[in-house]
Amino acid sequence: MIAILGGLGAAVMWATATLCTSRSSRMIAPATVLAWVMLVGSMVTVPFALATGVPDGLDAATLGWLTVMGAANVVGLLMVYNALRIGKVGIVSPITSAEGAVAALIAVLAGERIGAGAATMLVLIAAGVVLASFGRGEEAAARRHNGIAVALSTGAAGLFGVGLYITGWLSDRLPVAWVLLPPRVLGVLALAVPLTIAGRMRLSRRATPLVVAAGLCEILGLASYALGARHGIAVAAVLSSQFAAVAAVVAYFLFRERLVRVQLVGIAAVLVGVAALTALQA
Repeated sequence: MIAILGGLGAAVMWATATLCTSRSSRMIAPATVLAWVMLVGSMVTVPFALATGVPDGLDAATLGWLTVMGAANVVGLLMVYNALRIGKVGIVSPITSAEGAVAALIAVLAGERIGAGAATMLVLIAAGVVLASFGRGEEAAARRHNGIAVALSTGAAGLFGVGLYITGWLSDRLPVAWVLLPPRVLGVLALAVPLTIAGRMRLSRRATPLVVAAGLCEILGLASYALGARHGIAVAAVLSSQFAAVAAVVAYFLFRERLVRVQLVGIAAVLVGVAALTALQA
């Protein structure tokens, strides 16, 4: 049950972060948005990491995995932010949410065992995510932009899937604060510092609350997922991908984004799968 709650908590937080960055990425450059998001996240995670002290399990191999996870997260987020700048939330978020299916597949290949019923629901959820990605813009310019957004989102899903699995694997070995720290540190070093030196670390008044909210929700979502993954990586990973359904529905009402019929079928499959999986795991 903790795996389910952790995954769903991550979904809500990441949906909120997606909606915030979809707007802020159209106000300022995506790289600048990500730099501020990582800076906000660092301000939260660094004190907690320092308070817990250097963990006993932090050896060279673990540092290597943390670096890989951090790099995958930063590059994936940069791809998503660029996709959200030109594409619809209802298209970008469902494709990106395939990260859960990627992480679950890795977990199963690595030997994690789940029941037949739960496996069936994971497949249904993954199928729903795929169907939800079939939205198309009506105008030629929108179709071109959505094509680029689809490519960026697909690449991000692969990177996030790898990062999610490593996060779940490390969550049993390190304090949560240390699992959250690498992407923030890498993001600050790779983006915030160079942009500050170049004088491009600017933030408009309208974008400020969106960027701060996105930074906090990214942290809370990853923390929720890490706690859930301690009790089942596959379940927590796929349920966390439900941020796509939440983001797509909210974007429909807030931003007047149109959902085509196949997207509605996909979102319905996702919701049914979540309800059934919750009943099976309860």
